[in-house]
Amino acid sequence: MNILRTIGAIATGIVALSAVSAAQAETRVTFKSAKAASSYYQMAAQFAEAIKTGTDGEIIVTVEESQGSVQNVMEASVRPGNYVFTSPPALVGLAQAGKGAFEGRPTEKFNEVRALFPIPSLTMHFVMRADVGVTDFAGLEGKTILLGKGSFGATEGEKYLELFGLTDKVKLSEAELSNAVAALKNGQIDGFVTAGSWPAPNVIEAAAGTDVNILSLSDEQLAMTKRDLTVIPAGTYNGQKDDIRTSSLSVVAYATTQMDDETAYQLTKTYWDQKSAMSSNASWWKGVTQEMLANIKGKIHPGALRYYAEAGFPVRDDQN
Repeated sequence: MNILRTIGAIATGIVALSAVSAAQAETRVTFKSAKAASSYYQMAAQFAEAIKTGTDGEIIVTVEESQGSVQNVMEASVRPGNYVFTSPPALVGLAQAGKGAFEGRPTEKFNEVRALFPIPSLTMHFVMRADVGVTDFAGLEGKTILLGKGSFGATEGEKYLELFGLTDKVKLSEAELSNAVAALKNGQIDGFVTAGSWPAPNVIEAAAGTDVNILSLSDEQLAMTKRDLTVIPAGTYNGQKDDIRTSSLSVVAYATTQMDDETAYQLTKTYWDQKSAMSSNASWWKGVTQEMLANIKGKIHPGALRYYAEAGFPVRDDQN
């Protein structure tokens, strides 16, 4: 009996040690994303699942809700370890320069922020009902447009109307963006403006039930917006025969120098390896390409750089 008890105790100890070893081998990452109801929170959840699958559970990503990119960047100065967050590159640049919302805050910690990889951009869509005959921005004069309220798309759309000399020449609908598709179909509005990852669900819905034109920006107009170029390929939306050249606000996943190179390497490699699988479940991942690395301003994490060198992705000298 004593021998059996001894064997049992040894077996129990082995199991316990195995569990401890497994826990120690598991790398934990915190991903600070966006509001829980947003598409970017859904992207973070998809990313977390992809990393778990792609690393056989060796890296576990926990997604945290956020009130926005400013909060994400702010927390980068105080969060330890494997903290990953999303933000437009320009906002990180402001933090590192101590400007805007970051004025008066120590910049040393913000200077430790390093990019990992791009995620779907906030892409502008100017969607017009085809029967109103608008094919360029000049044609918006006298038309009724829904911008919505309080969103990036609404603020950006209003800015573009001003930039293109249309502020007092367009009638703005007071309806909410959530009503845009119905309002377009029943003729209450001539068009609406929305921003998000493409293909945008509300644009898909609008194009499915109504013939629409989605406006392209000229090179001059794009330069005026001071945003990045995004090309939405022909056929993305029902009835879309040509590429759409529009503006976008790039969004990037960042870490800090507190993340070790191996973890950054594995996160970056697995992200790109799993992108095809993620795209089959959510089409917004199709819009992410290696060329989007060019939109990253500032330094890329050494672990991520290791993967990009192996994969032959284009990286500038100033990103090293």
